[in-house]
Amino acid sequence: MTFAQDRPVEARAVLDRYCVTCHNDKLRTQGLTLQAIDLADVSAGAEVWEKVIRKLRTRAMPPPGRPRPDQATYDAVASWLEGEIDRVAGVRPNPGRTETFHRLNRAEYRNAVRDLLAIEIDVSSLLPADDAGYGGFDNNGGLKMSPTLLERYMAAARQISRVAVANPTLPPTADTFRLAADLSQDASFEDLPLGTRGGTSIRYNFPLDAEYVIEIEPLAGGTDTHQLEVSVDGERLEVFTIGGRQRPAPGQDLYEVAGATLKVRLPVKAGPRDVTVTFIKKTSALAETVREPFQAPHAEGGQRSQPYVGSVTITGPFESSGAAPVEGTPSRRRIFACRPAGSADEARCAREIFSTLARRAYRRPVTDGELRTLLTFYEEGRTSRGFDGGIEMALRRLLVSPEFLFRVVADPPDIQPNTAYRLSDLDLASRLAFFLWSSIPDDALLDLAEQGKLQDPGVREQQVRRMLADPRSQALAANFAGQWLQLRIVQGAIPDVYLFPNFGESFRRDFRRETELFFDSLLRENRSVLDLLTADYTFVNERLAKHYGIPNVYGSHFRRVKLTDENRYGLLGHASVLTVTSHPDRTSVVGRGKYILENILGAPPPPPPANVPPLQENKPGGRILSLRERMSAHRANPVCASCHARMDPLGFALENFDATGTWRTREGTTPIDASAALPDGTSFSGPAGLRAYLVSQPEQIATSVTEKLLIYALGRGVEHYDAPAVRQIVREAAQSEYSFHSLVLGIAKSTPFQMRRSAPAQGTVVGQ
Repeated sequence: MTFAQDRPVEARAVLDRYCVTCHNDKLRTQGLTLQAIDLADVSAGAEVWEKVIRKLRTRAMPPPGRPRPDQATYDAVASWLEGEIDRVAGVRPNPGRTETFHRLNRAEYRNAVRDLLAIEIDVSSLLPADDAGYGGFDNNGGLKMSPTLLERYMAAARQISRVAVANPTLPPTADTFRLAADLSQDASFEDLPLGTRGGTSIRYNFPLDAEYVIEIEPLAGGTDTHQLEVSVDGERLEVFTIGGRQRPAPGQDLYEVAGATLKVRLPVKAGPRDVTVTFIKKTSALAETVREPFQAPHAEGGQRSQPYVGSVTITGPFESSGAAPVEGTPSRRRIFACRPAGSADEARCAREIFSTLARRAYRRPVTDGELRTLLTFYEEGRTSRGFDGGIEMALRRLLVSPEFLFRVVADPPDIQPNTAYRLSDLDLASRLAFFLWSSIPDDALLDLAEQGKLQDPGVREQQVRRMLADPRSQALAANFAGQWLQLRIVQGAIPDVYLFPNFGESFRRDFRRETELFFDSLLRENRSVLDLLTADYTFVNERLAKHYGIPNVYGSHFRRVKLTDENRYGLLGHASVLTVTSHPDRTSVVGRGKYILENILGAPPPPPPANVPPLQENKPGGRILSLRERMSAHRANPVCASCHARMDPLGFALENFDATGTWRTREGTTPIDASAALPDGTSFSGPAGLRAYLVSQPEQIATSVTEKLLIYALGRGVEHYDAPAVRQIVREAAQSEYSFHSLVLGIAKSTPFQMRRSAPAQGTVVGQ
């Protein structure tokens, strides 16, 4: 169907026939009426029409059992509505409005400190977790600063500045690194040496040239003796022998061996070092590789066949030289851009240091007043502790400055309310850096911004491509994909220990690592977003390969493998996705269907109504009902039927995967039925059939990914006035088969990304 003549009249005829029967002035189903809405000026009702367009594009309406238009009519109505809205948006763009003050979240703060001072910090021990907002992302503009949180930032600044400058008066502190109780340590880990098993490797920043104590808490298991190796940067420091049949004497520590506890005190040069604590693996002929059947050797409270590392504590510094490290540390080399020739040269050098640091930290040129503030703190610290003490004090002030902790975007002076304006080059540089790196701009980007060159489309594209090629863009996999695909939830997954006795922390790490590597490969290789579903490769180690039934993969190292089973293609074959969409004791048809609607198709179902009855559980002694049978009874409730008709078929197609992503053909004694049918009559079966159905809607998938990327890039929700920009990005990306880079580049040149709307007049609703 095409609208060849009077388009508003023809569109009205379609709406009256298929929509107004429910969405009229009398019924107002879901609070919506289309009975009298004006089709002569579609843009005036864009907020309503964008909702209608989404329902049409995803075939969500009319509901099951109602007459439905054919495919051509769906497309014609949706395309005409989109065209009318986009035409007006091209003349009167509405870029939306982000928060004026946007606090850095934990990931951004950690990365900003890393790139500013060349020091890695354990941000989880310094700052509380951030709340998630629109789209499930924790970088939304609603990040506020409470008095308690400010105290945490001040404490963090004090600790970071002391370590970064290598203050020789640092008091000894103890940092404890605990391993998860259900982490299996029977095999080697990817980041540990060959020929070892269990344990951990810790990247630790030693602040001073001094002595430190490394203390290990091993936990008992078995009766054989084992050797535990402690090394720093690959150099063996100590080998402890633990275990054995001999019981400790009265009053003797359980882990004392030949009069020595599991502690080693050693001198360490300042700087980041790899501290490794691991067991020397015995040969395969020995008993440590033998597992008892049906036993979970890693389970908390369960019995282990061999000892394992519970925690590692690093304490220090002790006996420091009382001076800054002779060789310097990466952070000192980054901070001290100059060294004063004498006391008369100290003020000049301090000014040079903070002119450079403040420019990077504030993401713009520093003003004379801001520099004077920092130098005032420098003078205070210098008076009591010399030049280095002054630098430390000023650095502490810089790290709690609002200009560092907040991304501030202010409206131009004297601009009219609700007026669209272009961001400055410096604001655009920050927006690009936090989008692609979750961090501050580097000097190259700042230089171009100060020269006013980022408004040039060619320069901007070149910078986006450069930044995507930079290792710092791995933040997109860790932060964007980690939240969009809900990989962070994997860390809290606890499948039923009796049904899945060998599940533990090792699998959680493997599940998340696989999907992060997979997403990063799609980004690095500039693949199509459709490869999220169709890629015939993944990344596995030996443990995960066995979980998937993939042969000939050995060792703890993750490597890329080509898949031969098309049921494993893409994200829908990843154990991470399949686990977070399951219950601890069973799969969740609804959870998996909802995940696909929200994250793949961008068509989330409405929240469930109140007092929804729970799914009927099987009763002891009665007939065991399959999940399909129990869901059928649940859908018999008319309140539940309409949404389940869309969600459940998507979830049923994945029923061959159990709650941890293992392939199965039966549920108990009942064969798995993975067939599915949608309300519009579309049918498919199994993961391969579901995948074929999903990729038949490439524009819908690309739109969903673009919206998620845009939410993450802007730090605010996507609103109806952003839809024209999203459609333009997707249309242009179609020329490259929806490659990831084309979507990122499209966002970087889009109206919402480059522009902002000024504050509304007092009493006006934001968005009008």
